[in-house]
Amino acid sequence: MPSQADTNKFLNFTRRNMLGLMGSSAAAIGFGLPGRVYADDHEIIKAHGYSYFGDLKYPADYPHFDYVNPNAPKGGEISVSTRGTFDGMNRFASKGRSGLFSGLTGESMFAAGPFGTAVPSDSLTDGYGLLAHTVEYPKNKTWCIFHMRPEARFADGTPVTAHDALFTHNLFLEQGIRSYARAVKQRISGAEVLDDHTIKYSFVDGISRRSLISQVGATDVFSKAWYEKTGERLDEPSLLTPMGSGPYVVDDFEINRYIVYKRNPDYWGWHLPINKGRHNYDRVRVEYFADDAAEFEAFKAGVYTFRAEGSTKRWATGYDFPAIDKGHVKRETLPSGTPPSPTGFIFNFQRERYQDVRVREAMSLAFNMEWTSESLQYGLTTQRHSFIEGTEIEAKGPPEGLEKAFLESLGDVVPPDFMTQDAVRAHTSNPASTVDRRNKRKALKLLEEAGWTIGSDGLLANAEGMHFEHKFMLSSATSDTAEAIITTYVANLQDFGFKAEMEKVDSAQMQQRFLDKDFDMLFTRNQSFQTSGTGLNQYYGSETAVVSSWNPQSLQSPLVDAIIDASLNTTSREEEVASLMALDRALRYLRIQVPVGYVADNWVAYYDMFEHPEELPPLSVGYLDFWWFNQEKYEALKAAGAVE
Repeated sequence: MPSQADTNKFLNFTRRNMLGLMGSSAAAIGFGLPGRVYADDHEIIKAHGYSYFGDLKYPADYPHFDYVNPNAPKGGEISVSTRGTFDGMNRFASKGRSGLFSGLTGESMFAAGPFGTAVPSDSLTDGYGLLAHTVEYPKNKTWCIFHMRPEARFADGTPVTAHDALFTHNLFLEQGIRSYARAVKQRISGAEVLDDHTIKYSFVDGISRRSLISQVGATDVFSKAWYEKTGERLDEPSLLTPMGSGPYVVDDFEINRYIVYKRNPDYWGWHLPINKGRHNYDRVRVEYFADDAAEFEAFKAGVYTFRAEGSTKRWATGYDFPAIDKGHVKRETLPSGTPPSPTGFIFNFQRERYQDVRVREAMSLAFNMEWTSESLQYGLTTQRHSFIEGTEIEAKGPPEGLEKAFLESLGDVVPPDFMTQDAVRAHTSNPASTVDRRNKRKALKLLEEAGWTIGSDGLLANAEGMHFEHKFMLSSATSDTAEAIITTYVANLQDFGFKAEMEKVDSAQMQQRFLDKDFDMLFTRNQSFQTSGTGLNQYYGSETAVVSSWNPQSLQSPLVDAIIDASLNTTSREEEVASLMALDRALRYLRIQVPVGYVADNWVAYYDMFEHPEELPPLSVGYLDFWWFNQEKYEALKAAGAVE
């Protein structure tokens, strides 16, 4: 039972929800900076960054991030690999498949890692100015103003201005991903240029503004003049990369073979503390391969030089080639400070046959994690239960304390059994056989309750005699181990009576059918969450479920919607954690995914010419962000014939 203090806290919290968090009930940021007061009596905050809760980790005069080597040398090349194909360099196109990292040329008001690294990598909630040197906003966050750096330049040397920022904002509304554009229109009432280097965004009344400053601050800014000159569109495939202002530019590429990104020596932002010790390679090369086997053979031959290993089989048995024996290739197991990615087999809820939770639980029971780990993954994986496994947010046992009070504040949308049951955990299976007979009996009982029974032909059918048909879609570029796992799972579903089959398609078709939601089931990941924000609506909300690629299941749940809405109005980290714990509990209760095993650490292998800080930050390995190249080691490897 929640304490009276917990209950009172959430009664107050609910009242704040009803008031829309207006006025003095909004959370104070407390940067320790002087504010000023406008006529509406809302204190105005000006700062070098933004965090919804508490003080920023780094002060305005920080010299560099704590985890980087500010004296890291610049130079050299790192090459990585990927599988599949690409047909363009515009990552925002609604069709086709863009090249890996093709979005890195853009920058935003707040810094982001050009290769997808968290910035900073030692704080969940902080954002620091990049294109903008200052952000200004009232405590109630009805608007925000970005004061941009006048020295910022696009890669072609032209200035980055507020007019470009406004143009890009409108471009995303007109030609951006539909779910994103719709969400922005419903939350951002307007944007206006105040002068050449100042832009103001205004937010809609009566909604949570929890992450809106972060959202507009993270939007790329592209060159208005470039779009007008080229006639390019954001939503159409193109071999051109949108003109941005980032530290890397596209140097060379050959469709389906490679892409080379070059560090821009004329990049405008080398002097900024946020860039010290980062962006250290002269070149980043991406090599493309058709399949998993060819990809690994190329690494052994030195065709590319850094590999993040995702195969348990290969990690256990594959690293016995000559470059390892000679010490040319180094293997490291690096700790991870983030929860494992919530990967698994997902259902397409647009298919009516998957909408019954009993069916989803029954299909989950056909996956034998224990056999899979021991027989196919060398016992190196651990069963994942939660969408934020191993964090303070992971739901455990029945709801209690702040979480229970939070759920009680939501009213009748919360099912009674949700309040009394332990958080759903993945089932256990007998590792001695692919099919666990105990789980099969339980599954068949659930299916019978849902209207599916085994007929004389051994197949599941409903009252109309329709078989339960099920196709598992996978890419032709899927690794051998992953394909073996999927093949075994499909065979188990067949044993349970499903008319199941595996459908292999090429990577381009896989991408398009994923975007079109044209599948029954596939192996992919949902988005993890350690903080709240409007992005949760994109990941799990009903509003854009059918069109959002971030919500691959097309999940539409009044319970999840209510939790997200209330989470956006939490005003302390304690409340936020309780609300996200409830979200984790709900996603597991609804069984939106069949969770698979995970590896707790990061496995990397690389030719021994790269170095990294002794202590890595918790949120990123950062090998493309703040590692560096050792020229002497490279020369030694080259002399030995290990690399070109």
